[in-house]
Amino acid sequence: MRLVAVTHGVPSSANREAVLRLVDRVVESAAGLDVAISFVDASTADVAAAVAAAADADSVIVPLTLSAGYHVRTGLSFGLERIGAAGRLAAELGPDDRIVGALADRLAEAGLEPGDQVLLAAAGSNDPRAVRECFETARRLGHHLGRSVTVGFIAAAIPRLPDAIEMIREVHPGTRIIVAAYLLAPGAFYDSVLAAGAEVVAEPLIAAGRPVPQGLVDVVLDRYAAVAADRLRSA
Repeated sequence: MRLVAVTHGVPSSANREAVLRLVDRVVESAAGLDVAISFVDASTADVAAAVAAAADADSVIVPLTLSAGYHVRTGLSFGLERIGAAGRLAAELGPDDRIVGALADRLAEAGLEPGDQVLLAAAGSNDPRAVRECFETARRLGHHLGRSVTVGFIAAAIPRLPDAIEMIREVHPGTRIIVAAYLLAPGAFYDSVLAAGAEVVAEPLIAAGRPVPQGLVDVVLDRYAAVAADRLRSA
């Protein structure tokens, strides 16, 4: 049963390279598994039709997204049903404690100190369920770190990242702000995080020059396995 990893948007060369590294690690970690990748330009393409072209009846489509916003719940889920596509759609990657662990590792690498204020920077979505998933990730990260974690969104949801930074500075004047980038890879969103004005910004989950977190690889495989097992039970 094929795993089709799907990412949407217009990736930069660094973003595309990072996603390919993730898929390569998935292949390495699951010997014999048939794995394909589909880059979908969500601004110009029918997302479901583009994905369906890469997915046959034995495919499990795994969206490489940390939360399930419009493009997963509507663009893919409803779209695949509309066109009668044979491939089955797996769940989004987050929230998941293994991803939280990877975020904590990136913060440690960036030099997290006991007095820092931690801010989770998430892409944002018009889908309230996706927003809730980001707040849940912040809650889990806070539990993991033993401190509170604020959320700021890059787009489409509030509080916006610059507003969250300003709020922290008003409440905790003189305290250093360190940002956990809740993003898979570098790209336009990460550039926005870097420009938002925090003192320290951790690297995204897939960072140049660093190994792809094994926990992230395992999440991708688990999302695939859950759907594959369900298909076998219903066959």
